[in-house]
Parts: sequence; C-alpha cells; structure tokens
Amino acid sequence: MAKRQEKQERQPQITLSSNRLRVRIDDLDVISPLTDNQKVFFDYYKQEEQFMLLHGVAGTGKTYIALYKALEEVLDKSSSYQKVVIVRSVVPSREIGHLPGDEKEKSEVYQQPYMEICHNLFHRSDAYQRLQEQGAIQFLTTSFLRGVTLDNTIVIVDECQNLNDCEINTIMTRVGTNSKIIFCGDFRQTDLNKKHDMSGLKKFMSIAKMMPSFKLIEFSVNDIVRSEIVKQYILARLQYEETHAQG
Repeated sequence: MAKRQEKQERQPQITLSSNRLRVRIDDLDVISPLTDNQKVFFDYYKQEEQFMLLHGVAGTGKTYIALYKALEEVLDKSSSYQKVVIVRSVVPSREIGHLPGDEKEKSEVYQQPYMEICHNLFHRSDAYQRLQEQGAIQFLTTSFLRGVTLDNTIVIVDECQNLNDCEINTIMTRVGTNSKIIFCGDFRQTDLNKKHDMSGLKKFMSIAKMMPSFKLIEFSVNDIVRSEIVKQYILARLQYEETHAQG
C-alpha cells in the first residue's frame, strides 16, 4: 500500500502500570508513498490540512495511508491529537440488528480491515487491540454518533460511499475543536442497493468543494498498488461500464 523502509527489529516494552505490551511510535514502520497521489496526500498531511477526501478506485491504499499518518501523529507524545476515531456505516443493515451480540460484537466484522492494517504496520497481531486499550484508536458506527463531540481527534471516515446524506451530515457536525477529518471512498463502489437509501457522497463532494479548507485527492487506476490482477480488473470494468453506458 505504501513503501516500507527497513528499521531495526524492536522489542516491545512492558509498562509497569498495566504490565501489558504497549504499542509505541517506535514500533510503527516508516513508510513512504508509492504513487504520485499518495505523495500528494503525504504532502497535504505535512501541511496540516484539516479536511481531506481520498477518493478513487479500489486498491489504491487510501485507508492504509490515512490510518498510517493518523497513528503516526497520535502516538507522537508531542502531538495535540489524543486518538484516531474510525467511522463507518454498517451495511447492508445500517442498524446491525440482524447480527447476534452487543454493539461491540456486532461491529467487530467491520473492524477487520483496520486490525489487518495495524498488524501490518506494527508487525503485531494484537496491535489494534492494544491501541484500543491505550485509547489511541476507537471505532464508531454512524448508528451511535449522535450527541458525540470529537475534540482533539483525527477522524477517518472509511467506505464513505456507503453513507447517506443524513449520516454524512451527522459526522460533519460532530467534528470539534483541534480535530481533522479524512474521508476515504469511491462512489462507484457503493454497497447500497435500495432506491430510498442513496449514497450521499456526490452531494457531499459538491458541498465540500465550497469550503476553503477542503482538499480532494482523486486516485486513479495508475495509483492501484494492491496487485496487478486488481489493476487489470478495474481497467476492464471501467472499460465495460463506459462501453455499455454509450450503448
């Protein structure tokens, strides 16, 4: 998803207070952008931009680099940001009532991608769990956002093409003081299939472009880093859709 720079093997430290293995910034891999648009994001982030949308096709590493930069900043002791909050809409059932268990158990399936990213970034299978215990990362669904104010927080809104207009409005009005927000998604990948439950991403993009603080980074097929087969598939799919749209 991004280029990893070699670092010396590290031994995790045990804190005296909890006697648990903590995740530290020194445990985080140092990575660099693989594509031009990944570099644009890194540059925007370095410039302390507060409101960004990483939009584009699958396999371009949008969520990976967003979570990497957010964790890098939150784990820095000199940072004023206290935690990373990942927000997702729970589809196909927005209220996750069909799944057994409580809210935590129901939402675990949606957290799997972030567990894998943290595992990759820290080379520890328990990295995501430890970051949660340390208060460095939190997962929220849009079903439980009302009444929340996100201060001193880096908010990552993932799979934002699955958000309807009301959900996007709720998220944007939750952003508090000293916070930044990064949206990741692609309106072509929406999982919504009901006519009354349309994605709000296109409307949101039109509104956001009227805000001076908004930065849009458009990821194309040339930014795909997941695999060659994914790149071939996306190219073929886009060609198919263009051909049939014309027909």
